[in-house]
Amino acid sequence: MPKPTKGPRLGGSPAHERIIITNLCRELIVHRSIVTTEAKAKRVQPVIEKLITKAKQGTDHARRQAYSKLRSNTAKRDASYVDYVYQLFDVIGKEIDPEREGGYTRIVKLPARRGDNTPMAQISIITDKVQKKAVVKDATKTAQKAAKEEAAKEDSKAAEKAEDAPSTAPEEAAKAEAAAGSTAAEAEQK
Repeated sequence: MPKPTKGPRLGGSPAHERIIITNLCRELIVHRSIVTTEAKAKRVQPVIEKLITKAKQGTDHARRQAYSKLRSNTAKRDASYVDYVYQLFDVIGKEIDPEREGGYTRIVKLPARRGDNTPMAQISIITDKVQKKAVVKDATKTAQKAAKEEAAKEDSKAAEKAEDAPSTAPEEAAKAEAAAGSTAAEAEQK
């Protein structure tokens, strides 16, 4: 069973809180960016992230799950109907970069609201392309350079061993001749 959040809820009851979060998700789908309180933005972020993940999957089952979370499929806006699930799956889901593996939303803190001094924030959906950081490129270059240096060291060690092997054979032959020559000289002296 899920553990309820500690402290006061956004609404008067858990049901009211779910309705508030659902309405914020709907507005975020339609407008792509909304200004709300920090508490509401922090509560709606994980919900909309999961919905966007389902939108990237694009399956019928994911659509049904999104529909159950958003409660209503359409809303009348400006004499036209907005289909939230369609907007989420077929518009926003296709705009988001497939390389992005999370972090589909951004919360930016704003100055406090006049009147009651409530901290405000702007939550928006990110559709920018994921840019790989330069650090990753530098790390790959460093790793490739280290691998080349290691291969060069191994090659030089192998070359040294190859040079040592032929040079030891003539030295051994010279030692053998010297030993044979000394024994012949000793035999003559006797």
